[in-house]
Amino acid sequence: MNISYSWLKQYIDIDLSVAEVARVLTSIGLEVESVESVEKIKGGLKGFVIGEVKTCEKHPDADKLSVTTVDTGGESLLSIVCGAPNVAAGQHVVVATEGTTVYKGDESFKIKKAKLRGVLSEGMICAEDEIGIGSSHDGIMVLPGEAPIGMAAEKYFNVEAETMFVIGLTPNRIDSASHFGVARDLAAYLGKEISVHLKKPDISVFAIENQSYPVEVVIENPRACPRYAGVTVSGVTVEPSPKWLQERLLSIGMNPVNNVVDITNFVLHELGQPLHAFDADELNGKKIIVKNLPEGTPFVTLDGVERKLSADDLMICDNKRPVAIGGVFGGLHSGVTANTRNIFIESAYFNPVSVRQTSKRHGLNTDASFRFERGVDPENTLVALKRCALLVKEIAGGTISSPVVDIYPEPLKPVDIRLNYAQADKLIGKKIERSLIRTILLSLDFVITGEDPEGFDLRAPLYRVDVTREADIIEEILRIYGYNNVELSGTLHSSLSYSPRPDKEKLTEMISEFYSSNGFSEIMNNSLSCSAYYDQLDTFPPDRLVRIINPLSNELNVMRQTLLFGGLETIQHNMNRQRPNLRLFELGNCYYFDSGKGAQQPLHKYSESFFAALWLTGKKHDPSWVSSGDSKGFYELKGHLQNGLARLGISLNKAEVKPLDGKKDLYAGGLTYYMNNKPFAELCMVKPSVLKAFDIKADVFYAQLYWENLMKVRGDHRVTYAELPKFPEVRRDLSLLLDDSLAFESIRELAFLTENKLLKRIDLFDIYQGEQVGAGKKSYAVCFILQDEQTTLTDERIDRIMKKIIDACTKELGAVIR
Repeated sequence: MNISYSWLKQYIDIDLSVAEVARVLTSIGLEVESVESVEKIKGGLKGFVIGEVKTCEKHPDADKLSVTTVDTGGESLLSIVCGAPNVAAGQHVVVATEGTTVYKGDESFKIKKAKLRGVLSEGMICAEDEIGIGSSHDGIMVLPGEAPIGMAAEKYFNVEAETMFVIGLTPNRIDSASHFGVARDLAAYLGKEISVHLKKPDISVFAIENQSYPVEVVIENPRACPRYAGVTVSGVTVEPSPKWLQERLLSIGMNPVNNVVDITNFVLHELGQPLHAFDADELNGKKIIVKNLPEGTPFVTLDGVERKLSADDLMICDNKRPVAIGGVFGGLHSGVTANTRNIFIESAYFNPVSVRQTSKRHGLNTDASFRFERGVDPENTLVALKRCALLVKEIAGGTISSPVVDIYPEPLKPVDIRLNYAQADKLIGKKIERSLIRTILLSLDFVITGEDPEGFDLRAPLYRVDVTREADIIEEILRIYGYNNVELSGTLHSSLSYSPRPDKEKLTEMISEFYSSNGFSEIMNNSLSCSAYYDQLDTFPPDRLVRIINPLSNELNVMRQTLLFGGLETIQHNMNRQRPNLRLFELGNCYYFDSGKGAQQPLHKYSESFFAALWLTGKKHDPSWVSSGDSKGFYELKGHLQNGLARLGISLNKAEVKPLDGKKDLYAGGLTYYMNNKPFAELCMVKPSVLKAFDIKADVFYAQLYWENLMKVRGDHRVTYAELPKFPEVRRDLSLLLDDSLAFESIRELAFLTENKLLKRIDLFDIYQGEQVGAGKKSYAVCFILQDEQTTLTDERIDRIMKKIIDACTKELGAVIR
């Protein structure tokens, strides 16, 4: 939001520096993101000076040119060739000196020394339109004789750049979305120490001059339009706005249109109340009906686009047709044009939810919708209407030719709040004088309905839609009092806290640090997703989606059921920017809806679960002359998953492994790991058809951790430390011939059952199947690592242990030692 400093000072008497105002605004919650300079005249008249024409003679080789000498206050006179018919000796003129940039509309050129028909010209004597203070080009601009020679034109014409504060307005502070709103907050802050007078626009002279052009108003949907007011002004002349009004709008970055439209925009940015002016002669039956129209009704807006209306869109209609989308945008055929003579000015309060839904549905973001959807002041409706009508009468002429129509069947009720001094002292951390609290609250338009030694009974102004609780009142006191005025206490208060084990937050941070240190990049995708991703899915059915009632867009209209799609969007984004080799991980919630639950408690239909996910795609490393760069694969991801779980104290070797059950609509295959009959990890390859939908041409491997189940599996796991053994490990290798149906896991489990004290590790380093071992057989090459931490193992002990293992494998597994 843009605020002009000179405009702001129309409502509050202050003489603070720009830096000080920016500091104060930021301290009271209106963060000044930048301070910008806005030129009233393009280029600011830099390089233009006042000069006197000393001589003027006809050009020897051109009848329409004159050769002049001009005194601009320099060491020597300038020779300037001029084509204006009215140039003459003795005139005081505006001169563009060498190097000056001259702007004419959107075009510009720089003044250089040049010969015109053989005569040197060292500058240019300017007309009004060439310096930007008028539109005449009939001849050069002649100044009064007392204009000081050599004075900079910017100083002579008093051309000062406007200072504009760019405020990052938070959604809850719509009360300050105007110059008067900002002035009100400034006055409250400054009024703590000095008397500050806040000047509101005067509408006391408003009077109805006749009733020759009444317009009837009917509200058929009072829920969406609680208040609607209007008045007619007849006999207006639509033309360009006066200079002061154009400069006001230009100072905040708005382009003037015509006097009537500019007045409505001026009042909007002055008081924060959106207005709309209709060509009253285009209103059929001299009637306004506020209602909804059937689904699919066509309507052409001011931008010339035909839009299909929703049955939920609130429309402003006349007797025959819609003329505007309520609180959002006007219609093409009822707007103010150069031929307009009678106008009907609308000032209303529209339901914020209704306006927001319509605005997002049609993709129309206007100054009006910005304010209506956040909640304007319903008590400001008539003030803004009368202010606008008076300005129209003053600038565009005409008479106020109808009674003020004001339909407000059920006035909105302000919120009553109790403020306790003790709670204020506790939250602020300091005891503020009670008289100062009273002063602050009154300056912010809070009404004190009761007072006792314990605190106040307050009534919040209707325009403070964000103030509904005692904590909100205390925040208002604190921001005006000043956060920096609350001293740091010399006392440190702390308490012992108990966190349950396992500590979810600690483990989340641990796994994040682990994967970050192993070459993975953490991604944080939006919890909002696109419903189209879930169409036709059985794994994540559409009827389990948590749908957003008022979505920002169709691409963000549901809560995600899986982290997978967000990761694929990230992979697509990076691949499109020549970054195909990716290792990604994410930690986040997924959300679900179950219509079968919550018969008594509707919120029980909704649930969320926390997941961790990994993605691998592309090559292990960039190709080089040493290696072509192998592609990432399933087993590489399994290794990363296994290492991450080991960091958490969980061994995949102890888990039950099953092929991925179902989910064939998303995955080409994979594994699910179980403990205590609960899945805690999945490892899979994303289905090519899913990748094609994201325009991903490389394989993508995906792993997912069910965090809640993982915490139960881990339990109260504690990391223990032991001294490194002083005695060496011993390795023995066996080649075992087994039936093809037996897995290596069978050997590992049996070996540890046979010897669980000295056997430390078992590794598989080769598998062979072929003619030499026979059909239905395979050979496992297995190494066994033995170690005694108290003494060195002798050959006799090693042989006894290995014999026990061999005998067990022979008896239990039918193994043959090769």
